[in-house]
Amino acid sequence: MSKDDLSIQIQQKIDQKTKPVGALGLLEDIAHQLALIQSVYAGKLISHIEITKPTAILFAGDHGIADEGVSIAPSAVTQQMVLNFLAGGAAINCFCRANDIELKIVDTGILIPVETNNPNFIEQRLGTRTHNFAIQPAMSSEQVIRGIELGKSIIHSTINGGCNLIMFGEMGIANTSCASAILAALSGESVDKCVGLGTGITSEQLEKKITVIKLGVARCQNADPYSVLAEVGGYEVVQMVGAFLAAFENKTPVIVDGFIVSTAAYVATLIEPDCREFMIFAHRSQESGHKILLNLLQANPLLDLSLRLGEGTGAALAVPLVRAAAEFYNNMASFESAGVTV
Repeated sequence: MSKDDLSIQIQQKIDQKTKPVGALGLLEDIAHQLALIQSVYAGKLISHIEITKPTAILFAGDHGIADEGVSIAPSAVTQQMVLNFLAGGAAINCFCRANDIELKIVDTGILIPVETNNPNFIEQRLGTRTHNFAIQPAMSSEQVIRGIELGKSIIHSTINGGCNLIMFGEMGIANTSCASAILAALSGESVDKCVGLGTGITSEQLEKKITVIKLGVARCQNADPYSVLAEVGGYEVVQMVGAFLAAFENKTPVIVDGFIVSTAAYVATLIEPDCREFMIFAHRSQESGHKILLNLLQANPLLDLSLRLGEGTGAALAVPLVRAAAEFYNNMASFESAGVTV
């Protein structure tokens, strides 16, 4: 059965539920998306959407651009927050516990390494931190390719472990500068429009942030996604790009978090456009660049809670809505089965 035929049948199934057509809004879109993904994989219309072992993977990495004073905190805070994640004390830990989500922490290259035997910690370091992209490329092209492959590997192992719904989070001082630079370089939008306040910098810091980002973006004229990642990317962003590509290869949906994760999603779609079909957008963040990304990705997020934290928190908060979409698809009566006449 063709994908188009399956899509039509899924929509008919949804429209025959005991409700006015379209009355469940975005939940109907999510149910359709999940049912289509799983029906295409099964080769037939599925009557039951399965959600198994939802897992959040938080990628941490440090950035040399932090030396320019573009953030409210020094790079050492990245390691401190990784320790907080491992101790269970951060917002993402709270939301994962509340919603029965497994959480893994990945060191993609933080300034101060972590020594731990925690089974949920994975070391995939591409270096100590990226170079300051205001004055030189953030990383080599070899590190970009290596990072993408590392990002893919963790997704393959996670899915092989029984997970079929993934979320990505990130942690890295100055990573909004990195994401803004990538967005401006690949979208053609001005740096001024792509740069926001991050976690709460002053107006003076914002001016400095725009100035130094422009220096990196200037080296990216007409560059392809891989070259842009090398010039102004981050280790965590590169690995998330690989993770998105692996989710596509495994036909597994990803709940997309805020600005940084959406930047990686955008890059992944430029490399493999079809991976967009496997993305569920969690929320609309306060970062100005995120609004641009959502338009570029033609995304209609589930939530708008004025979030600007990162860590994958918005994605974790969207999980109950995704579960609700599956539940109504699976168990809501049809007009015929309920004996309701319209």
